[in-house]
Amino acid sequence: MSKFGKKKKGLPAVNTAALPDIVFMLLFFFMVTTTMRETDLLIKPPQLPNATEVKKLEHKSLVSTIYVGKAKPEDQAKYGSGDKIQLNDKISTVNDIANFIYSEQEKHNPEEIPYMTTSIKSDVACGVGTIHDIRIELRDINALKISYSTRKGDLKANIK
Repeated sequence: MSKFGKKKKGLPAVNTAALPDIVFMLLFFFMVTTTMRETDLLIKPPQLPNATEVKKLEHKSLVSTIYVGKAKPEDQAKYGSGDKIQLNDKISTVNDIANFIYSEQEKHNPEEIPYMTTSIKSDVACGVGTIHDIRIELRDINALKISYSTRKGDLKANIK
């Protein structure tokens, strides 16, 4: 027999020298292409009501938000007192809700429209009449999935 044994032929090690470059390139790509959607509140930040039953919204990209509350003190001369409705970045009226919902629906595929939800973030001190008017307008345009936002707090809510 010979002194020399068979050489074991294994796979060469994977070269990971380019891995950090690829990771940073992907990170940079997503940082550049992603936009955060934020709404500047023109009303006082609403003090949300408490709730005993809470259900988590699943498809947040399909949620359209209506803010209801009083105008900020510095804007009360411009908008007046009383309950104000904010749609996106402007103070609106109940009659503008239909156009707002239709424009939100145009942004999505027709298959997703039945799953769209309208979230109402209303101040505790807001009048029931304003909420009722919003609900009537949403019912007239067949936007029947409505979510009322509540406060996160010490209240132990049952999350479904």
